[in-house]
Amino acid sequence: MIPGGGQPNMQQLLQQAQKMQQDLAAAQQELADATVEGSAGGGLVKATVSGAGELKGLVIDPKAVDPEDTETLADLVLAAVRDANGAAQQLQQQKLGPLAQGLGGMPGLPF
Repeated sequence: MIPGGGQPNMQQLLQQAQKMQQDLAAAQQELADATVEGSAGGGLVKATVSGAGELKGLVIDPKAVDPEDTETLADLVLAAVRDANGAAQQLQQQKLGPLAQGLGGMPGLPF
């Protein structure tokens, strides 16, 4: 219910939407600039991803390399990347979660 029974102040709504859009863009840039790491095999394989989930680096300890057992190495790489992506998702929730909640509080938006 709008106080006084009048229409919502469109200028104020537009300003709120613009600020949220700016905050969202800033949070997305922070995520793109941030890096998180995941590992597997007790640190034998380490993956680095951006906060947005883009794979940026992969370090494989020579001890993890066995030419007779490439399947284990592949499993370690997958596990490290998944671990890093999990960390990136947590970072995304920290950065974007409050913004999504804020969108739900704006009148007229179906969130």
